[in-house]
Amino acid sequence: MSVQPPPPPPSTAARDPVTPEACRGPVTPEPRASGPPSQAQPLLRQEATGEEEGEETGGQAAWGTGTAEQRRRGWGEADEGPGKAGGTEAEGSGSPEDGAGEGQGSWQPLVGGLLGRPPRCCPCAAPLPRSAAHCCHGGTKMAALAYTLGKREINHYFSVRSAKVLALVAALLLAACHLASRRYRGNDSCEYLLSSGRFLGEKVWQPHSCMMHKYKMSEAKNCLVDKHIAFIGDSRIRQLFYSFVKIINPQFKEEGNKHENIPFQDKTASVKVDFLWHPEVNGSMKQCIKVWTEWSIKIHNGSDEALSQYKMNITSIAPLLEKLAKTSDVYWVLQDPVYEDLLSENRKMITNEKIDAYNEAAVSILNSSTRNSKSNVKLFSVSKLIAQETIMESLDGLHLPESSRETSAMILMNVYCNKVLKPVDGSCCQPRPPLTLIQKLAACFFSLSMVGYLIFYVIHRNAHRKNKPCTDLESGEEKKNILNTPVSSLEILLQSFCKLGLIMAYFYMCDRANLFMKENKFYTHSSFFIPIIYILVLGVFYNENTKETKVLNREQTDEWKGWMQLVILIYHISGASTFLPVYMHIRVLVAAYLFQTGYGHFSYFWIKGDFGIHRVCQVLFRLNFLVVVLCIVMDRPYQFYYFVPLVTVWFMVIYVTLALWPQIIQKKANGNCLWHLGLLLKLAFLLLCICFLAYSQGAFEKIFSLWPLSKCFELNGNVYEWWFRWRLDRYVVFHGMLFAFIYLALQRRQILSEGKGEPLFSNKISNFLLFISVVSFLTYSIWASSCKNKAQCNELHPSVSVVQIVAFILIRNIPGYARSVYSSFFAWFGKISLELFICQYHIWLAADTRGILVLIPGNPTLNIIISTFIFVCVAHEISQITTDLAQVLIPKDNASLFRRLACTVAFFCGLLILSSIQDKSRL
Repeated sequence: MSVQPPPPPPSTAARDPVTPEACRGPVTPEPRASGPPSQAQPLLRQEATGEEEGEETGGQAAWGTGTAEQRRRGWGEADEGPGKAGGTEAEGSGSPEDGAGEGQGSWQPLVGGLLGRPPRCCPCAAPLPRSAAHCCHGGTKMAALAYTLGKREINHYFSVRSAKVLALVAALLLAACHLASRRYRGNDSCEYLLSSGRFLGEKVWQPHSCMMHKYKMSEAKNCLVDKHIAFIGDSRIRQLFYSFVKIINPQFKEEGNKHENIPFQDKTASVKVDFLWHPEVNGSMKQCIKVWTEWSIKIHNGSDEALSQYKMNITSIAPLLEKLAKTSDVYWVLQDPVYEDLLSENRKMITNEKIDAYNEAAVSILNSSTRNSKSNVKLFSVSKLIAQETIMESLDGLHLPESSRETSAMILMNVYCNKVLKPVDGSCCQPRPPLTLIQKLAACFFSLSMVGYLIFYVIHRNAHRKNKPCTDLESGEEKKNILNTPVSSLEILLQSFCKLGLIMAYFYMCDRANLFMKENKFYTHSSFFIPIIYILVLGVFYNENTKETKVLNREQTDEWKGWMQLVILIYHISGASTFLPVYMHIRVLVAAYLFQTGYGHFSYFWIKGDFGIHRVCQVLFRLNFLVVVLCIVMDRPYQFYYFVPLVTVWFMVIYVTLALWPQIIQKKANGNCLWHLGLLLKLAFLLLCICFLAYSQGAFEKIFSLWPLSKCFELNGNVYEWWFRWRLDRYVVFHGMLFAFIYLALQRRQILSEGKGEPLFSNKISNFLLFISVVSFLTYSIWASSCKNKAQCNELHPSVSVVQIVAFILIRNIPGYARSVYSSFFAWFGKISLELFICQYHIWLAADTRGILVLIPGNPTLNIIISTFIFVCVAHEISQITTDLAQVLIPKDNASLFRRLACTVAFFCGLLILSSIQDKSRL
């Protein structure tokens, strides 16, 4: 008995989905495009011939991105085949029903993993009904059919759209929970810093919910200028005093009589810090009434009478402390536990039970010292938690090891100085930054967009109802009406800005509103390498056949961008920059992105010869839209998102180099070989300019310090950071352009064999180049692992990074079988790599990448899963929004385009004026 698959819908292309090429090797299901073929192409589509492969970092807007009209009508996202830059028909495009729900193409790799690979009973078997009917038998055909139908059913219910709805619901629920928690527990992160936390590793203390900054000597002096600080207590407080003073002056030595007052003064900063020896809370301490108080169980041999007297003394001194706390910061340090096994005989009466009794008495009295209000005296109880973890390392069982004292001193420094200096990575005790004028205007704009879209939606709701799908009673399937109301540009604009406003609100809540928690990064080898191995396994498992087998074909460059972006994300969240070998290899990945920039743009201009303003506007909008919005919403300078300025400037350099007279393109050069020489002269002049700017820091800074360039490239008041970033990868874009020129020249002369399964060169040459490539690749890795310091490595990196990049390209492309497959898992992420790179700054990491966003406190693994899911959905949606807006805002008509460019210039002029007003108000 044979089971025949159901016939395709009438609108499906009448061709077998399994092509003869598919029978040459393993075939995996390729997602089909949905929606009208003419609308299936997103912005900046590259050609199948590889003219533009490996273009800008972000690649395409998304894998399977359709138009706004398709998404509004629920058609599903068209998975594009190789198409033209202007938007030609996508390969395999079919009816909306073929898509089986929105986003089928986007989630294809994930669905394949859930269901497993279908059984293969013959070489040309494919997981599609028709192929199963042709070459499989009995139960195998039924299994293949069940696989296909099950996959479509999952795609119908679990699509990109449903994932984004789930992410939205999760974000709203988490925001509500954190808001309720803040209202119930209070919004003062100082309390968490003073009372709770945990050790991430040796000597690394993590306060609950916030980040602690590690202060340097210059920062401490700047914060404490003209201040007088007093430590009052016994020998333990004296230890804390020494650790605190060493932050201000690391050369300060622990000298002098242990049982007397110890003064410290730094005349350069007018900082005065005193230690006052008062081992008991008594009348003498009451006369001092300074900042710190402490006591001694040993003097009274741990008697109950001493505890009663202690309570009386605390009760009498509490009102004075409250009065002092109204004009000064007063902290009461709870007594640390001891390690009873190491205590000497004359200290055996000091037990942890008695220490707890004294601490409970101090807490109850100080908290009840004021009525109907919160005590102004802050309890420094975190030192007790630190001591519980480290007291075993004590030499005498009583005094804490030096590392614990340093941690407590650094906490005190954060408590006072974070609200003064406001360090980026010190979120504890920092109030929410006030809204700037530009941020308020942006909030008004997005609010008006939301209101406008709601009004527009209500007005056109009846028209939309007429175009709803109707059910065919005979087949039970939904069918679209033949006529559909076209989506207006105004609707696309309002809808896009409405969604963007919601997303920007989430950005602001994550990294500016102090709603969600933040934690410091802590690097371990396992936190970096285990996720790397995991994504590598996933990437290898989800593999597909490429649509073409040329060097650096479209799928391959998307795959390359994807796995590099995932590695960079893991590098950032794990804090792996502290490990030099990892740092150097990540620097190569950043260089590889720039290499693709040079390769892709050069290939496009060389083959197409399209130097029109429309092309320039497309690329600049694609690269900069999200960053400009974030600069406005998050109040950050353009240079803060350093990679986008980098690729933007290099794109303009490539454009100017090739567009200036004489314009030399491939078509012209094929007629006369002298034009090749002219192009090489252009490239040589570009290299000369790069070398000059690289070794002339003064000239570089003068150029980019000119207004208005300075507003774009300054960071912290100067352009040094921009010069450093540019210089670090100064040659790699040139290397990408040169590689593209050589490759296209060899391809034109048919020296390369780029057929399916064929090695790129003859067997001997291919084997030789593969050997050289592997050796070069490993040699670079060995060198990067043997560097002594970052400065030495960074100096050589610009010249040698191309070695590993080219070696990887040859290893990946010389074998024909390697060139014929790609990882659909990595390629999916590669299409939104630009958005992933930028969005991580605020909604995956925190404190402008210095920390980690905490949505689920107390469970790091679950927190990473939830925050990553929301982060990826947001990046994908922003990619779609960028594509939709580009189609509306960048028309092909030059007259309309120039009018919109004039409006854009006026917008940025207004932005510069408002920015200047803000800068003056902050002075």
